[in-house]
Amino acid sequence: LPDTYMLTQNYPNPFNPSTTIEYSLPVRSDVTIEILNILGQRVKRLVDKEQAAGNYQVVWDSRNDSGQRVATGIYFYRLTADGFTKTKKMLLLR
Repeated sequence: LPDTYMLTQNYPNPFNPSTTIEYSLPVRSDVTIEILNILGQRVKRLVDKEQAAGNYQVVWDSRNDSGQRVATGIYFYRLTADGFTKTKKMLLLR
């Protein structure tokens, strides 16, 4: 099992239309992974649940919470888990 919280760089990056985000949890945690636009507004919540310690991956298909494809540009993805927060940048190219 991992010994620290970790959020890796998405791949592929740049991407179109989907990208994979991997993360690790050292202990059971309440996990949220959100996609944010350049203004810091949430466009998609990918994960919002309790998860056991381990390594995980989630795919973002470049759609927002309403199911619509988002525009080309820079986006951020943020992992929040029991007090740990990490944000990374990614680029969607159409």
